[in-house]
Amino acid sequence: MRTLSLPLALTARISPVVVLAAAGWALTSGPATTPAAEKESAPKSAGESPSGASTAAATKQYASAPAPCGSIGTATLKSLVPGAKTAGKEIPSTDTSLRRTCSWNALKGYDYRWLDVSFEITESDAAAAKSYKENTAEKSGGGSVPGVGDAGYSVVNLTTEDKQQTREGVVIIQASNALVTVTYNGSDFESKKAPSTDEINKGAIKAAKEAVAALESGQKV
Repeated sequence: MRTLSLPLALTARISPVVVLAAAGWALTSGPATTPAAEKESAPKSAGESPSGASTAAATKQYASAPAPCGSIGTATLKSLVPGAKTAGKEIPSTDTSLRRTCSWNALKGYDYRWLDVSFEITESDAAAAKSYKENTAEKSGGGSVPGVGDAGYSVVNLTTEDKQQTREGVVIIQASNALVTVTYNGSDFESKKAPSTDEINKGAIKAAKEAVAALESGQKV
């Protein structure tokens, strides 16, 4: 019998202990109310408007994160992560209304695959757009994913450890005040090679599209 020796990085990923902290945003209030006497004597600035409070109100579409382990179809899971339990494993979160993540991983023969789907609900569309911009800036070398949510980005990277290749794709989608992040990677422990860029990229995008569809059909504000 042949014994498999997993690289340290992948061995650590297979371990189920993962801690994800929810991120939050605080909206600042408008300027303090000016006493009536001062209002009469102080000239109005060009940008001041009686309707300013209503126009500055934050917009958002989603109230909470959907169940992540039910966001990907069974056929897709069997295709992307052969041998994995389709029920998945939800990762503990400090606030499941704000952030929820599900993971699937399996080693079938010598082929290893890992899939993560994460939903993050922010306070507003603007907060989600800001987080999307920051996250995509950290992952250079990718490209846009059109037709999904308000904005989409995909990037694929290859790493090698102990002569074992691993290729990982990350897709980030902003949909109103929600962020959907999909991570998909794979390795072949017999050939020491990784799946092709095309396979990983298409797989991650397919999962992202299904996750966004699950978000859109779920609870809204």
